[in-house]
Amino acid sequence: MTLLLFIAGLAGLIAGAELLVRGASKLALSFGLSPLVVGLTIVAFGTSSPELAVSVGAVSSGQTDIAIGNVVGSNVLNVLFILGISALITPLVVHVQLIRQEVPIMIGAALLLVLFALDGRVSWYEAAMLTAAMVAYTVFLVVQSRRESRDTQGDYEAELQPAAAGAWDSKLPAQIALIVVGLALLVLGAEGLVRSAVVFAQHLGLSELVIGLTVVALGTSMPEVATSIMAAVKGERDLAVGNVVGSNTFNILGCLGISGLVAGGAGLQVPASVMAFDIWVMLAVALACLPVFMTGREIARWEGAIFLGYYIAYVAYLILAAQQHAALGAFSTAMLSFVVPITVVTLVAVMVRHTPKR
Repeated sequence: MTLLLFIAGLAGLIAGAELLVRGASKLALSFGLSPLVVGLTIVAFGTSSPELAVSVGAVSSGQTDIAIGNVVGSNVLNVLFILGISALITPLVVHVQLIRQEVPIMIGAALLLVLFALDGRVSWYEAAMLTAAMVAYTVFLVVQSRRESRDTQGDYEAELQPAAAGAWDSKLPAQIALIVVGLALLVLGAEGLVRSAVVFAQHLGLSELVIGLTVVALGTSMPEVATSIMAAVKGERDLAVGNVVGSNTFNILGCLGISGLVAGGAGLQVPASVMAFDIWVMLAVALACLPVFMTGREIARWEGAIFLGYYIAYVAYLILAAQQHAALGAFSTAMLSFVVPITVVTLVAVMVRHTPKR
């Protein structure tokens, strides 16, 4: 029954996000908003709505560990797993704007979260600051979109077409119904996913935090997984990267910001194990994007393989640490003494090779 509840909850989240994005996009286009603005706001937020629904639902149920683990785990998964898989399918093109603007903003959001969490919690006021930063970032994107090139606007227009005249979703009641049903499925799906995750944690002997960092993070990131992999398959390689970077920024500013506001005066308690390890992994992964993205402005297949390998190692570490397995010490020593240094040296060498000579 728990497995069925998890599957039903995951299906509800994915279907809810799809219906919400479809209804809200059609409604916004009907009111005259440009496809570019709709793509940068409604669609971007819609793909992250499962993370938001689960985090808010977990906070409301008192499982703040799942809320924190969901966001931190999703951000690690988005870069290492999703970009790793996508780059293995085809080398990913990295738009220059991502290097100059979006990735630094993502890194800034991660640094801000680390700073707020140093005292062991994200207070209500800090959550309000995160939410305000999300609003400011959205407004900035909308204003900036007016200066986008015709090619960029054309890409969004091809993806987001207004409802055809006479189509069933061209009517205002149908669009509102899609939004309402989508929101309802998100809420119900989040409730099912959180409940089943707690039961999984109890039966497997793992903490709610570890389940949030792994199973729940993968479940709520399914829209990003599907979007990025399909974009890579169809050759829309810059979309695969942009989707991940935008989602990571929204997860920190939007999901944790709104969850912290819902939590009230107590704010969000950050587990000690997250402060000791996971939040630094999230920050390191965000920082690793810059040198990887700058090497020829693409993510090569070998870099995708490294990303994927590190995600497997990260999950393995979480499971070994949760069970206090005897192999944990040897695994940690091998990673810190050999794998990580070799990777850093390789990335530095590649960056030097790609640095233009004057």
